[in-house]
Amino acid sequence: MTAMTLTQMRTQVRAVVDIDSTDISDTVMDNILGQGFDTIVYSEKRWPFFETSTTFTTVDGTKDYALATVGASVTQGVREVISLRNDDHIFSYIGSDAADYDYPLDVATSGDPWEWSFWNDTVRLYPTPDTAATIYVRAVRNPTSFGVGTADGTSPDLPDAFHPILVTYAISKAYLQQEDPVMANQYESQFHRDLDNVARRFADTPAPQPMVANSRRSQRYSAGLGALRYANSGGVIW
Repeated sequence: MTAMTLTQMRTQVRAVVDIDSTDISDTVMDNILGQGFDTIVYSEKRWPFFETSTTFTTVDGTKDYALATVGASVTQGVREVISLRNDDHIFSYIGSDAADYDYPLDVATSGDPWEWSFWNDTVRLYPTPDTAATIYVRAVRNPTSFGVGTADGTSPDLPDAFHPILVTYAISKAYLQQEDPVMANQYESQFHRDLDNVARRFADTPAPQPMVANSRRSQRYSAGLGALRYANSGGVIW
């Protein structure tokens, strides 16, 4: 599938609805496309195509690191942290309530961090780092904005398969603007069906990871423990 630019999207929407720029201006159309882009982007918390890796450096005596600091080297910035580690080991995620219990405020602890929590767009390390060290981060980046202010020849920061779905969203809103609620509803329904279908392909379990029939961690099965696993083909994996 070929990528679509902002100009091509405007043209297709107007061709389907049978309107021109005197009916819906470029600015209004770009606003509509931007709204559709955001709808797609925020329909999933963790799109794999927004996953990224980065690093930041701890400061002696500092346990809290703002998301802006953690993702400082990522051009678009980071919106979610998936995992942390240093050169020696992986940090375990711990909920803020559990961390408050395990690390009381009246007890000062420092050393190499082994656990982390995330609250109010801030990463907290436990225990408090006592030296400068490189922390390796897997995260979800922010998308590059799309819509008003985007250059005409620019494509949205989405895989090509999502581009016609974004156009379908804009067609629905264009029909609504033209006071045709029947056609608007039809295209809105089509938008949701198409988005659900394509999202299943991108937000699915990674192909190398076998499908697990319950919520237990997959490492248990490699040791022959737990319930059976089932491949996508329906066969049983012992």
